[in-house]
Amino acid sequence: MRSIYLFYYYLLLILFSCASPQEETAEEKSRPNVLLILTDDQGWGDLGVHGNPIIQTPVLDEFARNGVQVKNFYVSPLCAPTRASLLTGRYHLRTGTRWVSDGLENMNPEEVTLAEMFQSAGYTTGCFGKWHNGAHFPFHPNQQGFDEFIGFCAGHWNNYFNTTLQHNGEPFPTEGYITDVLTDEAIKFIEQSGDEPFFCYVPYNVPHGPFQVPDQYFDKYYNQLDTMQDETERNKLAAVYGMCENMDANIGRLLSSLEKQGARDNTIVIFLTDNGPNGSRYNGGMRGTKGSTHEGGTRVPFFVQWPANLPSGSTVDGLAAHIDMLPTLAGLCNIQLPDREIDGINLADMLVEASATIPDRTLFFQQSARELLPQRGAVRTNTYRLVNYPDYTGLYNLQSDPDESEDLSQEFPQLFDSLMAVYNEWFEQMKSETVDMTTIPIGFEEQTQAVLPAHESYFSGSISFKEGHGWAHDWLVNWTSPNDQIHWDVEVEAPVTYQVYLSYTVPESDAGAIVQLEAGDNILIDTLSTAFDPAYIPSPDRIQRIEVYEKEWAKTYLGDISLQSGSQTLSLSAQQISGNQVAEVKGLILEKVN
Repeated sequence: MRSIYLFYYYLLLILFSCASPQEETAEEKSRPNVLLILTDDQGWGDLGVHGNPIIQTPVLDEFARNGVQVKNFYVSPLCAPTRASLLTGRYHLRTGTRWVSDGLENMNPEEVTLAEMFQSAGYTTGCFGKWHNGAHFPFHPNQQGFDEFIGFCAGHWNNYFNTTLQHNGEPFPTEGYITDVLTDEAIKFIEQSGDEPFFCYVPYNVPHGPFQVPDQYFDKYYNQLDTMQDETERNKLAAVYGMCENMDANIGRLLSSLEKQGARDNTIVIFLTDNGPNGSRYNGGMRGTKGSTHEGGTRVPFFVQWPANLPSGSTVDGLAAHIDMLPTLAGLCNIQLPDREIDGINLADMLVEASATIPDRTLFFQQSARELLPQRGAVRTNTYRLVNYPDYTGLYNLQSDPDESEDLSQEFPQLFDSLMAVYNEWFEQMKSETVDMTTIPIGFEEQTQAVLPAHESYFSGSISFKEGHGWAHDWLVNWTSPNDQIHWDVEVEAPVTYQVYLSYTVPESDAGAIVQLEAGDNILIDTLSTAFDPAYIPSPDRIQRIEVYEKEWAKTYLGDISLQSGSQTLSLSAQQISGNQVAEVKGLILEKVN
């Protein structure tokens, strides 16, 4: 199946390149640049312009007042689904993206992204920040339309200072705070674009945890919050607000760069966030936070400026959403839409008209977690929100009851039933189109290395995740029995031979276990004789994180395996255990043999 996707992907690239005219028209030369800024876990209320009495975000406050504000803008309750919809103009379940980890964040490579749409129109494309729609080839941003990628592909990152990111798939050591670094790289991209139109996507990873921020920003808010009773909450909020203010200053740097390049007037700049706030704090009185399908988990800020064509200081009423980004940008930039069903609508005319109103419409929300069930969903009309949870349902009038405190489902049973029927019909349609993207693809000609991470493995016996959730960066512990097993399901694109390495740690007292890897007709056996048990890498967190900490990992060569095309399983077990455990496992690394 993936080979078909790749065939059409490369065929489209060839056709687009062959069809390009030798000379650009005046209209093509004047096409606007696009700078799309997305922040991570910043709620609607994490801005001064929305009435937050503590936080200071002067750049975004002025940007909102002098641009176009979409009053009621909605996204998905969680990170990866929002990004999939933002990039494709389609509800995330259509794209294969269902959740935030376990491979359920992967987006079907058959989808046509904003970057691919702009690329086909002659734009230079760059992504600087958190991707979160698949780390494996061909889910990676460089295979999804981005010429340039600097950032990370997982749902979160472990260290925000002097960290190693990736640049087009290769390690990229950095110095400084991650938001500053990403901004530096985005500015370089803008400057190097010259006179060519560019699409620059900057998905910042703040204020997502772990909560790390330079002292000058943290101390400012910590001192303001000294009356708070709970020290952990005080530290977290000071970090969140400090991360947001630092990000606000960096957005000011991006705008200044556009001014310096003489590109400000003809650049569409968009700011939004990916879900509700990651914790209970000021959010305009709305119910719910990140992960919730209530208003507070899905309504986010949306501001846009295009000085050459959009009015200053206007507001658009009505409902808009992440699914509208692709058709709206296609309309504003006069680019042809991808030939596929788009769920969003083109808001271009509404943005151009001062104080416009979007026609009445219905939006749908779904937070499926690991299991795809109709519960944890919602419907939003111009007046009402229906929520559908495993332990309760509710109907709320957002015009008269914006904090969703009064359930009207018993008072208006017919309305409740009709909205529930509409939601269930939508969900079943989405479910029927969802494609499972959790099997790890390997064996592509362009792919020299494949990593099978622990958090995408399946295991049995006493083995468990170190942190527990199995989020990105988690690893496997409690491997204590020869009956325990770890395995990875892969889809091999073409026959391939790999050198296989195990990424592990084990203390001296437990070294010496004999491990076995089975893959098709291959059986590899190796003794983990070399102990390696490092301490965690120091991490400047402001509160104890819920994610795993960082540490170094040993790498041992298990041998070579040859795999045929099709579905395969790589199974890891122990023949003999020397101490209390075999090892802690970070994953397998497959290096292609030329």
